[in-house]
Amino acid sequence: MPDAPLNLILAVVALLTGIALLRPRLRNRRTWRAMVTPLASIIGSGFLIIGPVLEKSFGYFAPLAMLALCALAWAYGGAVRVNIARIGDGDDPRPALDQRIETVASAMLAFAYMISVAYYLNLFGAFAVSLTPWDSALSARIVTSAMFVIILVTGWTSGFAALERMEYSAVAVKLAVIAALLVGLSLFASGKAVSGDLVFNPPELTGWAALTLTMGLLVTVQGFETSRYLGATYQSAVRIRSMRWAQSLSSAIYLFYIVALAYVFRKDQLQFSETAIVDMMAIVAPVLPALLVVAALAAQFSAAVADTSGSGGLIAELTRGRIHPALAYALLTAVGLAQTWAVDVFQIITFASRAFAAYYALQAGLAALGDWRDGRRARAIAFGLLAIFGAAIVVFGQPVEGEAGQ
Repeated sequence: MPDAPLNLILAVVALLTGIALLRPRLRNRRTWRAMVTPLASIIGSGFLIIGPVLEKSFGYFAPLAMLALCALAWAYGGAVRVNIARIGDGDDPRPALDQRIETVASAMLAFAYMISVAYYLNLFGAFAVSLTPWDSALSARIVTSAMFVIILVTGWTSGFAALERMEYSAVAVKLAVIAALLVGLSLFASGKAVSGDLVFNPPELTGWAALTLTMGLLVTVQGFETSRYLGATYQSAVRIRSMRWAQSLSSAIYLFYIVALAYVFRKDQLQFSETAIVDMMAIVAPVLPALLVVAALAAQFSAAVADTSGSGGLIAELTRGRIHPALAYALLTAVGLAQTWAVDVFQIITFASRAFAAYYALQAGLAALGDWRDGRRARAIAFGLLAIFGAAIVVFGQPVEGEAGQ
């Protein structure tokens, strides 16, 4: 299809999707509102990174790797949902041991958020300069550092409430662009199939290397656990249902995306960088790179604000107010700046995956303990194995750079 009509079609798809998502009738539905927070986290930075990484590392097996990641996320989401149901809507009725483990899990989650904010803002910096004459690692790190300072100042001046109101609009923009991306990829892949030009790249990784890399990518499908901490606004039944829906929709989007992406690019067309998806989508349609950059900036900033706020609140709660959220924001900024200037974004992804895996392992362990007491022995064993696997991710998860190369 010629570029001009294709650009118009994709722009219309994005516009109509955005209008539909911003309609008050949908926006004000309680379950949808509860679903937006986990959905925003799951389909965030990971969506921008995962396609090129899986295509380069796993070749024609990329959809299977994506399916494995979605299945793993669903299993850990199941453990979190069991724990939400067991706690209910009042004070935590579980034994003291379970509550102590929950406290450790919350501390690990606060630490994971501190790493994930660096992940989001480093991607923000990379995408912010990707289409400019100043596209370099140094420029991206300068932008990232500036965003850390802006968020810190905002946190200190109690401006997070205003920023958090941007969340829904950012999600609408992101999903609208993803709709256009999926339509564009579908048309591109269909044309390749009709002409017999589908590409089947062999995998670069197999066996143990493939498994440990997949472990290191867990953070790309992370975010569903945010439903666990919306108890002040939504009852447990709503949080469980909205998390299940968010994971179902995000898994469908991820799998569709990877299937459409996996068989259309030759080896020499594959990029390997934080912003690889921008260059790759220019082959599909000229309008897509600009749309993706807009979506990326909105997604990274809103996710960073949400996780900064969440981390500050968790640290304040865990220390019983001894560490004020404002001080927690300063600590988060210091950790984030250190990561920004010391390591690259793919190493940050692996650090974040390990931190979230530790949290999920503890949540799976809690679900196993509760099920064992309730006599659900088979499910307790399954959750126990899931906890062990989470611990294995902490130990063996590998960075993308170390496995897939540059």
